[in-house]
Amino acid sequence: MKSPRLNIDGVLLLDKPTGWTSNAALQKAKRLFNAAKAGHTGTLDPFASGLLPICFGQATKFSSFALHGDKAYRAVLKLGVTTTTGDIEGEVLDIRPVAVTLDAVLQLLPRFSGPLLQTPPMYSALKHQGRPLYEYARAGIEIERPPRAITIHSLDAEKLAGDELTIAVRCSGGTYIRTLAEDIGKALGCGAHLSALRRTASGAFSLDQALSLEALESLDEAQRLAMLLAPDALVAQLPRLDVDADTARQLVHGKQPALPAGCAVRGKIRVYAPQGFLGLAEAGERLVAARLMAPLAPTTA
Repeated sequence: MKSPRLNIDGVLLLDKPTGWTSNAALQKAKRLFNAAKAGHTGTLDPFASGLLPICFGQATKFSSFALHGDKAYRAVLKLGVTTTTGDIEGEVLDIRPVAVTLDAVLQLLPRFSGPLLQTPPMYSALKHQGRPLYEYARAGIEIERPPRAITIHSLDAEKLAGDELTIAVRCSGGTYIRTLAEDIGKALGCGAHLSALRRTASGAFSLDQALSLEALESLDEAQRLAMLLAPDALVAQLPRLDVDADTARQLVHGKQPALPAGCAVRGKIRVYAPQGFLGLAEAGERLVAARLMAPLAPTTA
C-alpha cells in the first residue's frame, strides 16, 4: 500500500539536468518528497539545464512571481547553422560559412539590449485556439504571432571559439533565448541556433542555491525537507506589512480592514500575522486580501 501524500509547503530550487523535460523533473522531485501538490515556475526545454524552482503545496499560490520574474542564462550559439526549431533539437535548414570576429560580436550585441519587441517562436507552448503553437508547427502550419515586449537587461559575449559563441543574458520573463540566438545569427550574416542553454538565475534565486536530483536522492526525508525555502521566499521582493491578530482575522474572513496607523506602503504587499506569513494583499485606502495562505493557527484576542 502506498503511503499517503504529504501536505508540504515550500520551494525547492532544483538544478534540472539536460535530457529531462521540466515536467519529468517536477514529477521526480514530487515523488522524492512524497508531496501531495507541486508545480514548477517556468518550463526549461529538455536540452536545457539549470535553475527550476519547484513549488510545493501552498507555495504554488505564489508561483507566478517566479514565473514572470527576471531570468538569467548562459547560452551557446552554433553559428552558421539554422534549424527548424531555432535550437539543437530541430532539423537543419541551412549551413553557411562563418567568418565572425569577437569584435564584430561585441559591436553588435548592444542592438539586442534594452526594451525590445520579440516574436515568439512557432515551436513554443504558447496557445492558439486552445492548442500549443508547436502542434501547428509540427503540422507545417504557420500561425501569425504578434510581437511581445521584452527587456534584455544585460547581454555579454563570454567566448567565441570557432563557430560557437557563448553569451550571458539577463532578461525579463517571457524572453525566448532561442529567438534571441536566431536574431543574433541573422544580424551576423551567418545564421545561428541555440546549441546549449543553462538557466543561472530566476528572480532572486541563483543556480548556486540549487540541488541536483542526484543530491536530493542521497538525502533522507528530514534532510530534504530542510532544503525547502518557505513559501514567502517567492515574494520577498514585495514590501512587508506586519498586522495584529484582529486585522489578520478580518483579512481571512474577507473583510477590508484599515491600514495600521502610520503605514505608508501602497500596492501589492506581503502580510504577516503574529503566527507568520499570511499571504498577499493590496494596500490602498484599506487592506484587501489578494492571495492568502490556508488559515493559520487560531489567533488570540
